[in-house]
Amino acid sequence: MEFKFNDFLMSISTALDFIEIDILSVETNHLKRVAYVSLKLAQYFDLTIQEQIDTVSFSILHDNGLTQTLLDNKIRSNDLKEFYLRESFKEHCIIGEKNVSLFPFLTKHKNIIKYHHETYDGKGFFKVKGNDIPLIAQFIAFADYIDFVFKYKNVDDKKKEKLISYIKEQKNKRFNVEIVDAFLEISSKDGFWEQLNDDNIEHSLKSEIPVYEQNMNIDEVLKIMSVFSKIIDSKSQFTQEHSDGLAHKIHKMCENYNYDHHEKMKLVIAGKLHDIGKLAIPIQILDKPNKLDDEEISIMKKHSYYTDRCLSNIDGFEDIARWASNHHEKLNGSGYPKGLKADELDFNSRLVACLDIYQALTEERPYKKPFSHKEAIGILETMALNNEIDSDITTDIDEVFKCV
Repeated sequence: MEFKFNDFLMSISTALDFIEIDILSVETNHLKRVAYVSLKLAQYFDLTIQEQIDTVSFSILHDNGLTQTLLDNKIRSNDLKEFYLRESFKEHCIIGEKNVSLFPFLTKHKNIIKYHHETYDGKGFFKVKGNDIPLIAQFIAFADYIDFVFKYKNVDDKKKEKLISYIKEQKNKRFNVEIVDAFLEISSKDGFWEQLNDDNIEHSLKSEIPVYEQNMNIDEVLKIMSVFSKIIDSKSQFTQEHSDGLAHKIHKMCENYNYDHHEKMKLVIAGKLHDIGKLAIPIQILDKPNKLDDEEISIMKKHSYYTDRCLSNIDGFEDIARWASNHHEKLNGSGYPKGLKADELDFNSRLVACLDIYQALTEERPYKKPFSHKEAIGILETMALNNEIDSDITTDIDEVFKCV
């Protein structure tokens, strides 16, 4: 399939920004601004087109290890403010570097993610200093830090003066003098600061990223999406393997239906990404060990909308976006986010919806033990009688998984 990097990167940046907002309380569109400033620096330093695209990719992915670090260290919602200050924070650099090993970067670079918190004077997590820090990692460290500290999406003259004074003082300390001087020249151009505003940043970044399209087979796309499946499931301690479990069951059912390989892999990708919208849901709600109240349920239900928002703008992902975002729709129109009815739900949307329920029922939660296959099928059959889910698919799920 033709895989459009630009569409994908912009959509994924929206999803990953939700993590930054929830965990680190950064401003909206943080990743897009980091990517924009890093890209402008890459252009200034005359990096190749491929390196410029990779700079954007690394910028957007630089904190991809955050959720897994939280999970591994059992750091949950009450501890988030202290998380940034803890030594364990450096683990997200290591995990993030490992996660992106499957990402199809266009150039060969190492340790960009791992060293994106290093300082030029060697006082970062790994004590790497000077030009031993990869240049792209230096761009990201610079752009990330000044946005995190100075929140430059709305920079007035007073804040701009304070920011510029700080980075000048940090020459050859936190930042490479050449990067500081480059930024001072770039930021002096008319309109630079306006480009960073929330209303402008998406267009600003899109207009600067060199257009690049790559033909990839569906299996290569699946490898990339597996990275994001892990990020999604790591957001909550209660759903650590949910997306992968659903994808596995989708694969099994597709084999039962004799789907061709391409269609099967598209559905597996939909399974891996169906809960990407949960990145927009606060950890306090995802991790609540008991029943959600009405307001929390309303917020939780928005995750399907955010899944659609994240995936629907990726050219070539139209089917995947539809199947993924329809996983809480019901045949009688009582589902969400769109309240679609039977004649608006294709077979694959129905299949993902049924399997998502089955997967959730057979998983352990803080408020329940995993249901047996027989118990789960009993619930599915009741839902089918109520015209919520497809009865034929329910029967097929029973047949395929009763002996597994």
